[in-house]
Amino acid sequence: MTRWDAETVVVGLGAWGAAALWQLASRGVDVIGVERFTPGHALGSSHGGSPMARLTCPEHPGLAPLARRSRELWAQLADTRRESPFVASGSLVIGPENGRLAGGTLRAARAQGVPIRTFTATALRFRFPRHTGVPAHHVGVWEPSAGIVRPERAVRTAVALAERAGARVYADSRVTLVEPMSGGVRLHTVQRSVTARQVVLTAGAWLPTLLSGLPLRTVRTPVCRFRPLEPDSGFDLESFPAVLRELEDGRVLWGHGAEGGHDVRLGLHDGGTAAKPIDPEDLDRSVTPDDWSDLTRLLPAKVPGLAPLPARVAVSTQTHTPDGLFVLGRPGGDPRVIVAAGDNAHGLAHAPGIGEALADLVQNRAPKTPLDFLSPDRLR
Repeated sequence: MTRWDAETVVVGLGAWGAAALWQLASRGVDVIGVERFTPGHALGSSHGGSPMARLTCPEHPGLAPLARRSRELWAQLADTRRESPFVASGSLVIGPENGRLAGGTLRAARAQGVPIRTFTATALRFRFPRHTGVPAHHVGVWEPSAGIVRPERAVRTAVALAERAGARVYADSRVTLVEPMSGGVRLHTVQRSVTARQVVLTAGAWLPTLLSGLPLRTVRTPVCRFRPLEPDSGFDLESFPAVLRELEDGRVLWGHGAEGGHDVRLGLHDGGTAAKPIDPEDLDRSVTPDDWSDLTRLLPAKVPGLAPLPARVAVSTQTHTPDGLFVLGRPGGDPRVIVAAGDNAHGLAHAPGIGEALADLVQNRAPKTPLDFLSPDRLR
């Protein structure tokens, strides 16, 4: 008879894995968390992903209940100072009224009952004057209930709460092999082997090294911080809230204003010389002008008033699926393995709800929100 080291092991303590560890430990499950770096590190999606957290979910209507549940759970995920990683600030989506971003947000808000306000391009210039060069046929969609998430705080707080509830955490432990065995799995790391009845794989960009068969693509993602040219120039979070702005060429400018002692944060989705598929095991994290040149070239016309060069640049990763939706479930129905992957640049906002759903799967409970549409088998 096998003597298990734990009932469940969570591999990868980014935002999703840390939330799952917290949920499992708080329910009294004997759980171990394994992280190849230090929880709250700056090397994965939980550092460089989009910080916007909103209730509108244009990606799929099934995500709306998950977003609402995550909003409830963010309030519970508070540190010892009772500060939540979620910061209410509102969000702004700019683009063509019938386009994929602004149009998609309008349609989702109507279908999902989320209060919003719409601005014409002219009205945007008065309400959010730092956004310039908005074409006349573009609109702004303001969602007052939205905000941003501080990813490092989210991860560290979830791991700390999990440990307080009894979870064991092995940091700086790289899992090299997940070996199925009768009734469970054996995980091999450089330091030790661990056996458990179930494993939850939330390894982000490194998941393909542990589980084959999922069409995941990892993208190198530079994140730039800029300082305003003048003090009190309207680049605080209240004046320059979280934004997704579709540009004329289809690229998307994202970011938010200065907050928590950090400078203005900006980046580009959907293009640019720095956004390219990579192997996370062979990722060069040094920065070059390619990491900010596309962004800085457009800022004088779109967001004037910032220094011409970023004050700080960091390189993180995002993992994408072919259909832009997450992967969450048991591959092939295997009772020993649960996987959650494919943040697609919007996974951070849903982290508490995903952690809860993973804990429900571990305990064979019906999830609070139906998530069958995220099954990994749809992509295999």
